[in-house]
Amino acid sequence: MILIAGGTGTLGTRIVGRLAVHDRVRVLTRDLRRAALTVGGNVEVVEGDVRDAATLVDAVSGVDTVIAAVHGFAGPGGVTPKSVDRDGNANLITAASRAGATFVLVSIVGAAPDSPMELFREKFAAEQCLRQSELTWTIVRATAYMETWATIMSTKPKTLVFGRGENPINFVSATDVAALIEHVVLAPPVRGDVIELGGPDNLTFNEFAATFQQVRGRLGTIRHIPRPMLRLMANVTRKLNPPFARKARAAILMDTIPMTFDASAARRRFPDVPITDLTTVLKHLA
Repeated sequence: MILIAGGTGTLGTRIVGRLAVHDRVRVLTRDLRRAALTVGGNVEVVEGDVRDAATLVDAVSGVDTVIAAVHGFAGPGGVTPKSVDRDGNANLITAASRAGATFVLVSIVGAAPDSPMELFREKFAAEQCLRQSELTWTIVRATAYMETWATIMSTKPKTLVFGRGENPINFVSATDVAALIEHVVLAPPVRGDVIELGGPDNLTFNEFAATFQQVRGRLGTIRHIPRPMLRLMANVTRKLNPPFARKARAAILMDTIPMTFDASAARRRFPDVPITDLTTVLKHLA
């Protein structure tokens, strides 16, 4: 039995689809109604929250593998990177330890204790918690998801570009990351490893937007949100709408700090993992 925490999200739904053909899958969700819309009928669903350790006892019962694909970057219910990515993953690691399960943690390329991004710092904290456990583990780090940023940038009838949009960023498809996680779960020799996966190209937000327009037929509708405006939005919404404020702060950093990545090492190691480009992702989302 495989437990997937975050199984109704952008990455999680793709992991569920791949692993359900190999083994019994259980999805941990805070929202049973959402799970009913996104999870297949052959998948078990259990209600719980990684922020509440008591709800994880039944969730890990009889489980051999736990996959942590949760994140607190944005979402309903007052989630934060600290409450979900740090503390929630720590709760899940503890529960998995008691169940004697192996653990796959989905983290992020660039995770570090001194990162300017809160999400990256808390992902690193989760990694350290896992390393210090007695579990058999694998950490999968991924770059920014194409699917997530396509949703954020798409505001009909305009396409949003944050800041100048000239900073190269590596984007990866969640489909590729799910395929890598499938390989990790089914191939025990990669246990106790940190694997970093990125996409085929380093793209600026301007290039991302141009591709978006080309695929969706929205030529001439790019709107830039200047950095001063992003800073103002982040400050004004910090208390009223924390998820929005986090997105605004992340957009500023993604427009300023180095975010390129060379994915060739993992691609050579796992040649069966698909290499999905942005055009393919956008056509699929259309």
